[in-house]
Amino acid sequence: LRLLPQQRYLQTERAEVSALERKRNVLCCLITRILKVEKQLHIDNLVFRVIDACQKGELGPGVQFLSFCCHSVDVLSCVLHL
Repeated sequence: LRLLPQQRYLQTERAEVSALERKRNVLCCLITRILKVEKQLHIDNLVFRVIDACQKGELGPGVQFLSFCCHSVDVLSCVLHL
């Protein structure tokens, strides 16, 4: 097995999986932070607040991250996971 060249697509898949995992972690942090402030929030409003925070690049007061594109499906899957 060591004689075979390393497959580049495997590295690409690992990088994509790592990026998706980081994105999920950021979304879960955003959801948790928003729910700590807003105890009762309809799921639709929660999704819109998380998407808005993603577009602005804000994780919370005084904390920022690079903004990225997140879709409602991504946010809903994280909400259901939590």
